[in-house]
Amino acid sequence: MSFFGTIENFFRLSILDRREFEMRGLSNYYLSCCVNTLLQTLNATWELADILEKWKSGCVGAEDNVPFQLKRVLKMMQEDLPLPAPHQDFLRCLDRNSIRLRVQHDADEVFFSILDLIQQQMDDRTLALEIQSLYKISVETQVQCLECNNVQTRNSHLLSLPLHIKEDRNSLKDCMISFFEQQELRGIDCCFCAQCEAKTPTKQGVKLCSLPQILCIQLKRFRNRHGFTIKLNCRVTFPETFNFSEFQRETFSSDFTQNDCRYTLYAVVVHYGNAMCGHYTAYVRHRVSNCWFYADDSRVSQSSWEDVQKTDGHLYRGTAYMLMYRKDPKEDNQQPDLSG
Repeated sequence: MSFFGTIENFFRLSILDRREFEMRGLSNYYLSCCVNTLLQTLNATWELADILEKWKSGCVGAEDNVPFQLKRVLKMMQEDLPLPAPHQDFLRCLDRNSIRLRVQHDADEVFFSILDLIQQQMDDRTLALEIQSLYKISVETQVQCLECNNVQTRNSHLLSLPLHIKEDRNSLKDCMISFFEQQELRGIDCCFCAQCEAKTPTKQGVKLCSLPQILCIQLKRFRNRHGFTIKLNCRVTFPETFNFSEFQRETFSSDFTQNDCRYTLYAVVVHYGNAMCGHYTAYVRHRVSNCWFYADDSRVSQSSWEDVQKTDGHLYRGTAYMLMYRKDPKEDNQQPDLSG
C-alpha cells in the first residue's frame, strides 16, 4: 500500500472512531422539543434499550404501540449516520395516545406518561415490570397520631423523587433531607386516626426501603401562586456524584439493606423560558466515551461538566428541571454507613 493510501485509511478510521462517540439529534416537529429531550435521556439510559431489545413483540397495530415505537427510535438513535434520527412515527404514536402534537408539554408529565404506556402496552409482563423496576423507589410512609401516638405505616413506590425547592438558594442534598423530614399536619391537614376515631394532629414522614438502578429527580420549579403558575429560577446546586449512605439513618426504613448507594449523574433535562412558554434541551453523558453532550433538537455538540453545572438556576439561562442518576457498580465488600 502506498504512503497516501495509508494516510487515507488512517483518516477514514479516525472518522469512524469519532462517530462511535457522537450522538444523533432529533428534528423539532410541531413543538416536539419536550419529547426530543426525553428521547435523548432515554437513549442515554441504555438499560432501558437493552430490555426493549429483548422484547420480541407480536403486537397488532404497532403504529399505536408506544414501547414498540420507542424501541425502534432508540435503535435508530444508536446508528452512526450524521443526519437527525427519524422519529415522526414515535411522535404520531404519542399523539394517538393523547400526548398531542402542536402542544407544549411538561417534561415530567410526559416522562411518566411514557412509562405508564409501556406498562399498559407491553405484552411481556416480565420485561414491562423489569423496566418499571429500573426507576422504582420503594418507600414506607409513616403517620403518627400526636394524640395517642398510634403509628400507621404504608408501603408504596415512586418513579421519581419530586423535590420541593426554596425560593432562594438550594442544594440537592438539602432538598432531599427536607423530602425525608417528618412534617406535622394540623388544622385542615389533620389525618384520620383509627384508634381515636377522629381527625387528629399527626406527624408524617417517608423512609426509603430500596433504591433503584436509575434515580430520577424532579426539581419542582413550577408553583401555583394566586391562581397563576409561575416558574422558580432560583439556584439548586447538584453534584456529579453522591452517596445515599451519607444521609442520616432516619432516612431509611429498618428493612433497608442495600450497600450500593453511590450514584453518578448521566442526564439533565433543561427548561428555558417561563411557565407559559418555554423550550427543552438536554445534557447527556455518552455511554462509550463518558463525555457530556448538549442536545438541542437536531443540534448536538460536545459539552463539559462545567457547562452542566451552569444550569443550576438563572433567570436568563436554562435551568435544570429533571436529573437522572445511575447507580454505580456494586461495591461488594463495602457496607453502608447509615449510622448518622
